[in-house]
Amino acid sequence: MQKRNVLHSPRLLELKKRRRRIFLSKILFSILAFLAVFALLAYLSRLNGLNFGKIEVGGNKIVNTEAIKRIVDKTITGNYFYFFPKTNILYYPAKNIEKELQNKFKRLENINVSVTPTTPSREEAILEISVTERKALYIWCGAIPPEIEQENKTTCYFLDKDGYIFDEAPYFSGEVYFKFYGFVHKATAEGLTDLASDAPIGSFFSELNFQKIVAFKEMTEQMGLKPAALYILSNGDVKMFLSAGKSQKRPEIIFNIDSSADILAENLQAALTTEPLQSNMKNKYFSLLYIDLRYGNKVYFKFK
Repeated sequence: MQKRNVLHSPRLLELKKRRRRIFLSKILFSILAFLAVFALLAYLSRLNGLNFGKIEVGGNKIVNTEAIKRIVDKTITGNYFYFFPKTNILYYPAKNIEKELQNKFKRLENINVSVTPTTPSREEAILEISVTERKALYIWCGAIPPEIEQENKTTCYFLDKDGYIFDEAPYFSGEVYFKFYGFVHKATAEGLTDLASDAPIGSFFSELNFQKIVAFKEMTEQMGLKPAALYILSNGDVKMFLSAGKSQKRPEIIFNIDSSADILAENLQAALTTEPLQSNMKNKYFSLLYIDLRYGNKVYFKFK
């Protein structure tokens, strides 16, 4: 009984209340201190010297400057946690800006986002967007090559040095760009996925073999041939179409996609410098139907 009275004595109860008040006071003080620091940081984050007020774009030649600025402005509009502006030079969303621009403009190959801070002669910081655009080297014109007389009805798309399709191409008469035909694909977590031919932008043409194909094309040019287009069939065979001139039928060089470019070029060069093909190529080139390189150093050819 005496022990219970001690535990519930007025003095001990008052001591407990006092400790509780002190504990609650500390919590309240901590909350107020946190809010004060938060408010101070929010205030400082909005100072003109810590925020860029201007966007400058450089390096673009075809992609519209104002279109780039609109995407950037949309990305930096708003605040973090309702109080901290995204225009602050210390934590502006550089990666998001790059991502949004890359998604919107496939022609942009490299994007660099940086900030030029204020100086005594300049009162506001500047957000600088520096870009380089992909160079159009080839065009992709569909999964299957059309007849020569139907080519002007085909929609084509620009490819860069890596076989990346980045923009629709206008119609070109003649053989201004080397043309590619065949399925295009995108890399996914499950592997390479074939795409519908009506939605090729942002995809690759034969990504795994593109450099090898281009290398062989350039080797044939060094031999004096004039390759104009290339078609990869679904079975792995490849048809490289030579310039047709006024003919309605293009001569073909046939090979397999897995073949070495160097070996293909070696076998082709040997055949072109051996009779009767050497003379036939000079005298009746436009009667050539095909040169078949699928059987190693045994090269087959046929004329009309």
